[in-house]
Amino acid sequence: MIIQELHKLQHQHHYLPADELHTLSDRIGVPLCRLHEVASYFPHFRLTPPPLAEVRVCRDMACWLRGSAACKQHLTTLAGEIAAGQIEVEGASCLGRCDGAPAVMVNDIVYYDKSLNELESIVRLAAAGQPLPSPGPDFSPLGFQIDVYDGKPQYNCIRNFVEAWKKDPDPDLKAKRMRVTDPILKALETGNLRGMGGAGFATVRKWTTVRDAPFFPKYTVCNGDESEPGTFKDREILRRAPWLMIEGISMAALTVGAEKGYLFIRHEYQDEIAAVRKALREAQEMGVIGRKILGSDLNVELEVFVSPGGYICGEETALLEAIEDRRAEPRNKPPLMSLEGLFGKPTSMNNVETFSWVPSILTKGGEWYKKSGTNGGTGLRLVSISGDVNRPGVYEVPIGQTVRELIFDCAGGMRDGQKLQAICTSGPSGGFLPSVLEVAKQPGAFTKTLVERGIIKADDKTIDMLKVPLDFDVFKPFPDFMLGAAFVVYGDKANLMEAALNCTEFFRNESCGKCVPCRMGSQKLVEILSGMLHDHNPPRAIGQLEPSPFGRGQGEGAADDLGTVNDLSHMLLEAAICGLGWVVSSPIRSMIKHFPHIVEKYVKAQTQHTALHTH
Repeated sequence: MIIQELHKLQHQHHYLPADELHTLSDRIGVPLCRLHEVASYFPHFRLTPPPLAEVRVCRDMACWLRGSAACKQHLTTLAGEIAAGQIEVEGASCLGRCDGAPAVMVNDIVYYDKSLNELESIVRLAAAGQPLPSPGPDFSPLGFQIDVYDGKPQYNCIRNFVEAWKKDPDPDLKAKRMRVTDPILKALETGNLRGMGGAGFATVRKWTTVRDAPFFPKYTVCNGDESEPGTFKDREILRRAPWLMIEGISMAALTVGAEKGYLFIRHEYQDEIAAVRKALREAQEMGVIGRKILGSDLNVELEVFVSPGGYICGEETALLEAIEDRRAEPRNKPPLMSLEGLFGKPTSMNNVETFSWVPSILTKGGEWYKKSGTNGGTGLRLVSISGDVNRPGVYEVPIGQTVRELIFDCAGGMRDGQKLQAICTSGPSGGFLPSVLEVAKQPGAFTKTLVERGIIKADDKTIDMLKVPLDFDVFKPFPDFMLGAAFVVYGDKANLMEAALNCTEFFRNESCGKCVPCRMGSQKLVEILSGMLHDHNPPRAIGQLEPSPFGRGQGEGAADDLGTVNDLSHMLLEAAICGLGWVVSSPIRSMIKHFPHIVEKYVKAQTQHTALHTH
């Protein structure tokens, strides 16, 4: 297991010394080039000695709104004053602390809800080689309905499964598994449990396909990478109720016939990783996971796999590549993961929240979960909300809750008395939606659903976004948007064109580079947006986070850039290998569709500037 061994080396030395890599190569019988192939790809690994202090300032969405660019500049100046050349201050992709923006990681410890003075003190301690303070994570029980055990795990679903398994004497294991698991799948189907990562795919279909696959061994995998800007709900489950995810993935393994499962968690979640490992040890002591579960012939062995970094690891096949000790580059499809996934075998994968709803659904019943929705929605879900709101955080809400209820009832309304300008329903992947939509520009199926649910009237010309229910089925007709886990709110003080550049830069920075459309297309989109902003006004601190190494100079924009954006969007949607490439253009595409008055202002200024420059 190359990546685990590299983690151990880096933890011991704070980087990967060349002589230690040679020793590791000899010890595990892996060519040195393979170790470098992996180590050089993932952002978490260092091949050179670290400075006195490594400071990483989050540059995405919520942190961008809360002034991360100014924070980075302040810490950069401080680094030059106290230890020039010995403190490394750089930008970082989302650290998963959007509710405490701006988030800053100092020597692998993530700090949030800190003032500049507090961050300055922490950096000074790091530079002096002193122990760093703990950010003070909250390990208290969630207090949500999802935690059917109210903070005291009993693993009753696993106990009930083992009891039913022992009572069935049939030596035909396939037929036996079908009988024991049919009620489980029926409960998930009745409850209409969806994939809570954004796609909303029916969980029962994944589990059934893998269960019925005639190939062995089989695997279950929990995707706890959660690196989408604005997403941090799984973080709360992992730290405060890890037993839910453990029981959920164990029930998946028992259902599909897998004896091995992996809990893939991003490396920035150090407190969460510790909480999960502690919960795993306790579950093993209780006999509900491991070999011979509760004295039966059933086995479910679970292992924590710490991600070596990179947003792309959230893509399911790239995640599998990482577990298999390769660079996390997405696979071409087909084959489907349910038939040929981890190590080429049938694999069932869900995210943390999806697995964590399984215990409550199996305990209280599928009907209970289904009826928990509102406004035509079914079920409950956890939502991460951040940005320009008074109470950013994680909330358990009914599916179908309106945008107004989420922003004003849960998150306490708009920060600093701002008016709502735009929302992103799935981080940067979801694009920007305005507070008011024009009916004529929306998919017919979308408006039809709103009419059927009584949200708008058939002759309405506009749609008040605050009245729209947050429901997978409502957003399904949108070709450009999705209802994910990250709900980011922008007030009227935000410059949405700069926000679009910020989101596009994220995708450019996180592209794995495997496919040319994504690698080149994302860079080209950044160049176009940068050109528009540079030609319109001198760059402002809030929008200029990480200048592109290939960026265009002032005045080099072309008047037909919007046509190029359209061509690039179609190319990315048609030719990119994975979902990252498909959504690279979502931020600017949504701006063109829903905020044309803003885009036109920049295009006009850019055209005038270009003409003047040419003259």
